[in-house]
Amino acid sequence: MRSPTQIAAVLIRTALSACILSAACNLAVADPVARTATAVATVAPDAPPAAIQPQARVYLFRGALGPIFSRGMDRLTKRLQEAGIRADVYEFTICRLIADQAIRDYRDNAVPIVLIGHSMGGLCALTFAGILKSENISVSLVVTIDPAHASPKVPLNVERFINIFLSDSVLGGGDVVAEQGYQGHYASFDLKQHEEVTHINIDKMDSIHEQLVTAITQLPATPLPAKGEALPLRYVVPPDAPLELWDSGTQQAARSGDTLQKLAELNHVPLWSLTQANQFSDSALLSVGQRILIPRRLVPPAATPAAPRPKR
Repeated sequence: MRSPTQIAAVLIRTALSACILSAACNLAVADPVARTATAVATVAPDAPPAAIQPQARVYLFRGALGPIFSRGMDRLTKRLQEAGIRADVYEFTICRLIADQAIRDYRDNAVPIVLIGHSMGGLCALTFAGILKSENISVSLVVTIDPAHASPKVPLNVERFINIFLSDSVLGGGDVVAEQGYQGHYASFDLKQHEEVTHINIDKMDSIHEQLVTAITQLPATPLPAKGEALPLRYVVPPDAPLELWDSGTQQAARSGDTLQKLAELNHVPLWSLTQANQFSDSALLSVGQRILIPRRLVPPAATPAAPRPKR
């Protein structure tokens, strides 16, 4: 007897095949591409405060059989709406239709655009961003949650990109990379070591919803560092660590006597985030001036001192 996950896999693969063969789906499918400890990193970018922008417009997309397996997108939509954000959730099969409407809406009222999708909805979010690129429209934030393996690369018009996925997932598993020349903020979080997380519940994680609502609410007041300054982050989140959604990395020069342990304490980030990113042991003595990659979360200047700890 097949398990629910096996049945879901068959159903979703069937839906994906039908979508790819159907012109109504309107998705451009590309080739496959390649929880924290005690504190939260909230490193403010070294830039003067920007003028407050209008609140973002958020488009969310369910995956295949979305009303059954992607209900987390509906929950997140509701939380965003309760926070005063204009947000709507759609089926991924009408991706092109919604993108065309978004272009018209943006021409009438240019507000920041946020795209979020689970499974095939993640593929849609990236395709959507590519459509906007062709119209010279930037996207403030794209979040993909265990997107399909066939998901396209992150286009150059995306300012911030976050991928939360399971690299060993049959139903998702999209390890999304950026197009060559990408200068935005990129962060990838592989939760394969979290046995409690599956393709069918990853979109429903409260810790993800809470952090995304906060980030999107703060988006209008959050300045971006100069292009090319951000360093990409790629993490396999340890099984005993909560998921902390950093935006990108920045470099910090080591001082005399510094170790990764000292820098972790100084920057209020977990030690594992530095050992993974820099490939050094936690006790290794660093050379003076050695550049160390530090994960950071972009926040409004006034919000720099603190941020809520993510829940398990």
